[in-house]
Amino acid sequence: MNILRKLGFFSAFTIPMLVIGGYYLGGWWNFSSIVFTYLLLPTADYIIGKDSANPEESTISALSEEHFYRFMTYVWAYIQVITVFWGAYVFAYGNIGEWYFKLAFLTAMANVTGGVGITVAHELGHKSTKIEQFYAKVLLMTVSYMHFFIEHNKGHHVWVATPKDPATSRKGESFYRFYFRSVIRGFMSACEIEKERLQRKNISVWSFQNDMILYTILPFIFCGFLMITLYIYTGSFSWNVPVFFFLQSILGFSLLEAVNYIEHYGIVRNEIANGRFERVNPLHSWNSDYLVTNFYLFQLQRHSDHHANASRRYQVLRHFDESPQMPQGYPAMMMMAMIPPLWFKVMDNRLETWKAESGLI
Repeated sequence: MNILRKLGFFSAFTIPMLVIGGYYLGGWWNFSSIVFTYLLLPTADYIIGKDSANPEESTISALSEEHFYRFMTYVWAYIQVITVFWGAYVFAYGNIGEWYFKLAFLTAMANVTGGVGITVAHELGHKSTKIEQFYAKVLLMTVSYMHFFIEHNKGHHVWVATPKDPATSRKGESFYRFYFRSVIRGFMSACEIEKERLQRKNISVWSFQNDMILYTILPFIFCGFLMITLYIYTGSFSWNVPVFFFLQSILGFSLLEAVNYIEHYGIVRNEIANGRFERVNPLHSWNSDYLVTNFYLFQLQRHSDHHANASRRYQVLRHFDESPQMPQGYPAMMMMAMIPPLWFKVMDNRLETWKAESGLI
């Protein structure tokens, strides 16, 4: 069974393969990654169903240290960077075709960089080793969202399920309203967190020790490096390189915000004192145990355990029956979130039912 689970995590690599294969097959094949992600994966989740089995407590320590699982995330980092270089080249100098094929190509690339890539960056960014944190930052650089490294770890995980967290969606709040609040306030929160860190060390906010300055300019430097590299390779300059890079970045981090929206919708931690809230536990995130998508997203859907135990590695994340449970996997839930009336009809009822069953109301 352990071998089968290991093989399952290889499935994430089919996403860049579909993007590349779709481009070379041409035309409508550029939609193959999109169809796969938002039609075939939800269908597979529905047919195959859930896997709520947890690793044996006696095996967790050894399983956490297995280098295979870490190796998978390292390999992804290299594949993503290579795919971004390739994507910039074919978008700027290739022949994708009509505008809707180009839009499909950019959306498919976002499935790589934002859908899976930010998921891997999220996993690596919670770890204490320098190499894992470095790979996390590289992945976030390719989607121009490096402030996530600061805000997510030192902001979101502290204030999740409270009014102070921009990445926690409120009951009755549409995805579109949440999106702009989370993007803008998330960036501002990262700036404030970094400012407070520097003030504690008596360092000016305008110092080059301010990581937010570095994280803001690095994507532009990377984009410039892309342009120069491709200019040297092709002998010609194209403005389509930065167009590609920043459009796929926007689409990529928009997928992250869609995930943020569905993961914490309507969940509220109790305030035990003025400005102090109860400790984060598995009740404070929506959980989804649909087997197929969990392989593709390195078990990000077991989000309840992740928030209760942020440093726990993806291969040993656990299911909790008492956590609020999503009716489907992330791809289906993200599509539902794009249609607010449908989302509210399904999730508001589910939220209130869970609260009643859990004795929270």
